[in-house]
Amino acid sequence: MNRLVTAGLLGAIAIALGAFGAHGFKERLALISEATGWWQTATFYLLIHAVAIGAITARSALPARLWAIGSVIFAGTLYAMALGAPRWFGAITPIGGSLLIAGWVLLAWTSRKES
Repeated sequence: MNRLVTAGLLGAIAIALGAFGAHGFKERLALISEATGWWQTATFYLLIHAVAIGAITARSALPARLWAIGSVIFAGTLYAMALGAPRWFGAITPIGGSLLIAGWVLLAWTSRKES
């Protein structure tokens, strides 16, 4: 998928889910003490990485892919737990986080020749 299409879709999803969390799911999220925090963290990470994917150069396609996959896994598991999925989903969340970190490290590594 085109990098800007991915960025646009992830950004739109982040904004929509952030709004649902603040308004539509507010009462549902109140049922689980950590749910609001999970929802906010998921939305923040999803939106930040949507922007990063949109801003990155075409030469750095692999970091963008890692961010896209990592964002979906990281945010997706947090959203799922916030909506009542079993807590063991939390064991999957670090896989997404590791992919996000790997994308940033790879960006730094591949960009070191440019400075």
